[in-house]
Amino acid sequence: MTDPDRPAPEATPPTEKKTPVWAHIAGWYGTLAILWAFYASSHNHLEQGATYQLLNLSGAIGVATVCWYQRTWPALALEVAWAGIAVSALWHII
Repeated sequence: MTDPDRPAPEATPPTEKKTPVWAHIAGWYGTLAILWAFYASSHNHLEQGATYQLLNLSGAIGVATVCWYQRTWPALALEVAWAGIAVSALWHII
């Protein structure tokens, strides 16, 4: 029940921007790249060499992109660390 003496609440515009479609695509690519690297490595289809680390690096960047736009800071921190580990491993491989 509404109070007739009270003014109706006004709609407030959303303050957050929508996540661009390309960021969602990057996030899905990243998710699939990391999962594929993990699956393939776990089932001896892929050695933990440069290809494995590049999949981890590019995947982490993709997921981090969508995390940035959606402001999911803990997940973004995880992806930054994930990318850092991949870069470190690539440095030792190359």
